Amino acid sequence: MSGILVFAEHRRGELRDVSLEMLVAAANVAPQAGGEVTAVLMGSHVDGMAEKLAGYCDKVLYVDDAKFENFNAKAYQMAMSALIKERQPQLVFVPHTAQGVDVAPALAVELDMPYVTDVMGLSVVDGALRPVRSYYQGKLNADYALKGEGPCLLTIRESSFVVGAPEKKGAIEKIASPVAEDVVGRRFIEYLEAAVGDVDITQADILVSVGRGIKEPANLAMIQELADALGATISASRAVVDAGWLPHERQVGTSGKTVKPKVYLAIGISGAFEHVAGMKGSKNIIAINKDPNAPIFTVATYGIVDDLFKVVPKLIEEIKNLKAS
Repeated sequence: MSGILVFAEHRRGELRDVSLEMLVAAANVAPQAGGEVTAVLMGSHVDGMAEKLAGYCDKVLYVDDAKFENFNAKAYQMAMSALIKERQPQLVFVPHTAQGVDVAPALAVELDMPYVTDVMGLSVVDGALRPVRSYYQGKLNADYALKGEGPCLLTIRESSFVVGAPEKKGAIEKIASPVAEDVVGRRFIEYLEAAVGDVDITQADILVSVGRGIKEPANLAMIQELADALGATISASRAVVDAGWLPHERQVGTSGKTVKPKVYLAIGISGAFEHVAGMKGSKNIIAINKDPNAPIFTVATYGIVDDLFKVVPKLIEEIKNLKAS
């Protein structure tokens, strides 16, 4: 057994970011897995996606079959099962998404594979791979030992690995569909997109995000002034949304939305795991918090340790002066 199979996910004709993130994670530990990183792509008219994946792995196996045009957990399980039996990889990566967690548990049971869910990191200890996942809202990380020779199945959390520019030119191989018969028991009906609301924070280049440190909803007026000066969109932590100060579509985190803006300005946010998981993929993170030990500073590009009610008015003033000049 050798190598890593990575189950690439796409939705409505678009390759999802987590697919490339998993390939980056796989490349980091491929030497310990003893072989190539192979992306597995199943869909209909997915040639373009295969080309994109090839920039991040050694090989792409893709199936172009109408059975896989829309997601069907049973069909994907059947196909992955056949490929794992044939290829005998050391590791199998599946995204920890709605689609991934619909496929992975049944696949692990079917093939009797060791199974670690929601993996946020991968380390190597004494030459052995150690998947890392967190507990108690991010307060504790646990390293797992994989028992047996493999294959082992891991689901990988979104935004846990940073994707850079493509550096590889992996081989692309179109293969026959591993699922010849019609899939019964499940069928795709329709895709329902969650309501975006008045704004889609996932599309913003600049986000000004607020936490419970703003103390009361009346102080959102100051945050709005800063956002207007920056040409930014306002987002929030779960505490602010739970308090009813901003609607749920503004929430960043595991129970909200995952965002990756060019600039993420975190104001009065302590940085609980639930929140950080949804924004740590941002290109530049600027944190303002009066607590120097706030977890948000562990992921921040720049940090300001001070009272936000002193800092934010100064920021607004300076930004307006710069724009005026």
